[in-house]
Amino acid sequence: MIQPSDRLNSVQEYWFSTKLKEIAELKAQGKNIVELGVGGPDMPPSEETINALCQEAQKPNTHGYQSYVGIPELRRAFADWYKKWFNVELNPNAEVQPLIGSKEGIMHISLAFLNAGDGVLVPNPGYPTYAAVSNLVQARVIPYELDEANGWYPDFKALEKLDLSNVKLMWINYPNMPTGAPATLELFEKLVAFGKKHNIVIVNDNPYSFVLNDKQLSILAVEGAKDVCIELNSMSKSHNMPGWRMGVLATNAQFLKWILQVKTNMDSGIFRPLQVAAVAALSNSEAWHKEFNYNLYARRRKIAEKIMNALNCKFDPMQVGLFLWGRIPENYADSAELADKLLYEANVFVTPGFIFGSQGKRYIRLSLCATEERLQEALDRINNL
Repeated sequence: MIQPSDRLNSVQEYWFSTKLKEIAELKAQGKNIVELGVGGPDMPPSEETINALCQEAQKPNTHGYQSYVGIPELRRAFADWYKKWFNVELNPNAEVQPLIGSKEGIMHISLAFLNAGDGVLVPNPGYPTYAAVSNLVQARVIPYELDEANGWYPDFKALEKLDLSNVKLMWINYPNMPTGAPATLELFEKLVAFGKKHNIVIVNDNPYSFVLNDKQLSILAVEGAKDVCIELNSMSKSHNMPGWRMGVLATNAQFLKWILQVKTNMDSGIFRPLQVAAVAALSNSEAWHKEFNYNLYARRRKIAEKIMNALNCKFDPMQVGLFLWGRIPENYADSAELADKLLYEANVFVTPGFIFGSQGKRYIRLSLCATEERLQEALDRINNL
């Protein structure tokens, strides 16, 4: 019999992939599900972005294969964007790599830096893809716990007690998902120092820095950070472009060359009209960002907080980002029990925190990617349970 590779024993189908199939079946049965699970912005990109895409796509000579490193205009636009919003200087020709969404960058980085058996520090709770990709490349996942009592930041004393001799990579994600913990310069300085001390590559996954957040921070702003750090960024959340699959990787020239050795064997470039449109999006005004990354979500967040209160969940009002993370009451065994109750009794889909690791088992996550009307409908249904 034909059998799949052994590496499939280390991963499962992505939780959202299987759950959304169930949601689709419930909808097919006539259920009106209010979806507060996935963090996919429901508003369109700026008008300038869409116009740039359409105009470029109409040209007869724009549909061929593209450079693996992206068009020069896009690399420069990303560098200018980093300078404007993060105060980080990047060489667009050597330190900036456009990606087909930042998620692919997780695989490229892992393949470029990790040998079988190498250690990888992965946050718990954290984005499940960090551990999944590490397992796929046969690295050794070493979870490090994030705790609410410590502001959902790494415990550096605990990290120093680990055997770090074979650790090559550390995944971090600030502003944090799922907890909403904000980035701080002090945190980034500690992480850079930790990476340099132990020769560990620190990778900050940074797609949430604009949402409900007044100050954008990059780990690359720390002096000397480029020596050991890589930052992934994405236009999915900050520019309402989740389906466009447009991301970027920024690091030093040597790291980027190694990553390109992987990437150039896995794709054939990004469709040029998408790149041209991304250039336009990166020039979105401060007023656009204020409305679509702050005001819009602030209105929705007020209703999400009412939902948390209706469920007797506790949450930190200082959270930033696209979600609201709350601790469930003690009368539920775990987050799965509460999430299932909401789905099957109220037709409201929320994300149980256990999917992000054992540290999330007593939390749920609400997405702000639903209209105020739908959020209010969810609140009304929950109040009527």
